[in-house]
Amino acid sequence: MPLSRQFVIEVRFERAGVPSFDEYPFVLQVIQSLQTLALHPSVTFFVGENGTGKSTLIEAIAIACGFNAEGGSNNFAFSTRASHSDLHKYLRIVRGIRRPKTGYFLRAESFYNVASNIDELDEQPSWAPPIKNSYGGVSLHKQSHGESFMALLNKRFGPSGLYILDEPEAALSPARQLAALIRINQLVKGGAQFVIATHSPILMSYPHAQILMFEAGGIRPIAYEDTEHFKTTSDFLRDHEGALRKLLDESEG
Repeated sequence: MPLSRQFVIEVRFERAGVPSFDEYPFVLQVIQSLQTLALHPSVTFFVGENGTGKSTLIEAIAIACGFNAEGGSNNFAFSTRASHSDLHKYLRIVRGIRRPKTGYFLRAESFYNVASNIDELDEQPSWAPPIKNSYGGVSLHKQSHGESFMALLNKRFGPSGLYILDEPEAALSPARQLAALIRINQLVKGGAQFVIATHSPILMSYPHAQILMFEAGGIRPIAYEDTEHFKTTSDFLRDHEGALRKLLDESEG
C-alpha cells in the first residue's frame, strides 16, 4: 500500500494552542517533545514502559479520527465515564487520499462497556439487523474476553479499515496472539491500517511494521530486536531457571 494512499499519514501536534504544559497530559515528556508523528501505511506499534504516554496518545488519536473515547466504531456514542484527556483537541490528523470503509477503536480496559452498549442497542426495537450479527451473532458478554476479541478481529474487522488498538494482548493467550497476527496480516493485505499500543513481543514481531519507542527523551523508531520487550523475553526463555534464581535472590537481598 503506497504511503500516499494510506488513511492516516501523520499526526501533528498543534502546540501553540495548548494552555499549559504543566498539566496532564501535556506534562508528559513524550507529549512535550511531540511535533509530528508519521505513521506506517500498514502497522505502527507504540511500545514503552507503563506511564510513558502510549495509551494517552493512542486514545487522543482515536478520538481525533472520530471514534468514541471508550471504543467501538464511529457509530458508537455512549459514555460510561469521561476519563479521556483533552489532548485530541490539539491533534491534527493528516489523511491520505483514501477513506476507510470501516474502522474501530479497541480499548482493552473498556471493551466490556462496548459489549454492554451493543446488548442495550440490540434490545431496542429496530428494523436493522442486530449489531451482534457483525460480531458472529453471539453477545460478546456470552464469550470469554479472548473469544470476544477474536470475534471482533475475525468477524467485525474487514478490509480497507482503520483500526486503533490499545493493548489488545490483554485478552489473548500466546496462541491467540499468533492467530491475531495471521488475521492482522490478512487485513493489511486487504488495505487495512493499524495503530497498536502493546507490550507483547509476539504482536510487535509483525514484519511489515514500524515500532515507535516511547521514552523519557520522546518517541523514536526502534528495531524489534532492540526493544526491551524482545531482549527481556528472549533472555528469560533462554535460561528461565537462572534468570529466576538471580531475580529472586536479588529481591531477597
